[in-house]
Amino acid sequence: MPRRLFKRYLPDPSRLRGHKSLLLLGGLLDRPNLWHLNRHSVSRAMASGVFCAFLPIPLQMLVAALLAVACRANLAISVSLVWLTNPLTMPVLFYLTYRAGAWLLGTPPRELPEHLSWEWVSSQLATLWQPFVLGSVLSGLLLAGVAYGATLLYWRWWVVRRWRRRRR
Repeated sequence: MPRRLFKRYLPDPSRLRGHKSLLLLGGLLDRPNLWHLNRHSVSRAMASGVFCAFLPIPLQMLVAALLAVACRANLAISVSLVWLTNPLTMPVLFYLTYRAGAWLLGTPPRELPEHLSWEWVSSQLATLWQPFVLGSVLSGLLLAGVAYGATLLYWRWWVVRRWRRRRR
């Protein structure tokens, strides 16, 4: 069952409870639903983690944890998926979300200068932020839906495959 696969790579709940960024949640982390590995909790965790990964805000892990608590999703999976946008992937993903937002708003996207600097970004921020936020939120929602559906389908396929093997 996919449960074994997830258990192999997930951190221990006691380690996550003691993580300094999650101390704010306090007693909420004692809810058993946050640690269950079933198709619904894992699918919800995939969706909330992917969505939060595309949010261009600090403390994405805390938002993912709060969303996991609210949705009764697996906390460890939700929080760990935020790292899809890490320092290596963030520039590319955020540029693509900006381009998507500019396309959706019907505005011509700004071309990047040869040497990207903080001064250029801060001077262009007034025109960049709306397409960037729109593209980030919509990309996050779209990919969260895809992650949710793909996880449910994968889990179903795995269970059916195991049942067929047992029958033989």
